[in-house]
Amino acid sequence: MRALVTGASGFIGAHVVRALLAAGAEVRGFDRRASDDFDGELDLVLGDILDRGALTRALDGCDTVFHLAALYSYARSDALAMQAVNVEGTRVLLDSALRGPLKRRIVHTSSCATCGPVCGRAATEADHPARWELRVPYKRTKLAGEELALRAAATGADVVVVNPTTPIGPGDRRPTPTGKMVADVASGRARAYLADSALNIVAVEDVAAGQLLAYEHGRAGQRYLLGGENLSMREVFAAIATAVGRPAPRLPVPWLAAYGAARVSDLALRLVQREPRLLVLDEVRVGRWPMRFDDSLARRELGYNSRPAVAALASAAHASEAS
Repeated sequence: MRALVTGASGFIGAHVVRALLAAGAEVRGFDRRASDDFDGELDLVLGDILDRGALTRALDGCDTVFHLAALYSYARSDALAMQAVNVEGTRVLLDSALRGPLKRRIVHTSSCATCGPVCGRAATEADHPARWELRVPYKRTKLAGEELALRAAATGADVVVVNPTTPIGPGDRRPTPTGKMVADVASGRARAYLADSALNIVAVEDVAAGQLLAYEHGRAGQRYLLGGENLSMREVFAAIATAVGRPAPRLPVPWLAAYGAARVSDLALRLVQREPRLLVLDEVRVGRWPMRFDDSLARRELGYNSRPAVAALASAAHASEAS
């Protein structure tokens, strides 16, 4: 296999590169930023995901594409950039990769956000987010990008979609909103948690391994949740705090109270053209329902597996302290 990994310098992308190299694949990365993480093992092409010429050059000789270039943010100021990268970038990538005589397999990385959550149970690949959640630009753009990938598969392209839940672990340097949550708890900045909320926690290394399994065994046109364990937010915060020797946050905040405070904070800071750092409105909005997911399809069809969530949280907490 000679694989192109878009977003190769990103959080999940870098782990996919490492998994491919460990499996003996030839790997070419494509990203806007250089990376010194791979000690010369990676053929890295610098370019923008919207640049068709750069993508065409990067695709030359590659028979497989792992598409991970994306923007994960809940900041309203990033809404236009998310539309450009998550939707138009996917459109350009698919169009470029599917041109010519070479039949490429494409593993498109979407998000669990396109599957749910749903009220009262764990969401599966058969589910979709509630209509009101599509007010959140991240959700809306990831769903639109995924629909482009599935549409291509419906017309005969060899495209598989993977939907990571809440990946955590080393290498989340920028960080993502999830990485920031881990850092806030590990540093003691987060002193309360959202009551009745939950996350499906998965080690980023397991998500990377799941990408290779999707390449090997996934059905074209199928979505596969790549998850771990469903934990309450109290359990998530306690595991992070315990790993770094801090007392766990003990104050549960009802969602309505958190949402009201987030709206007030958002309106107040909008007057000075700023956005909140802790009470981010769209991040609180998507916490209205517990984010529980059922990844049994990937376990059954791909042979996917994951490590215990507490171990993944401890690894992420220690990585956050070290960065």
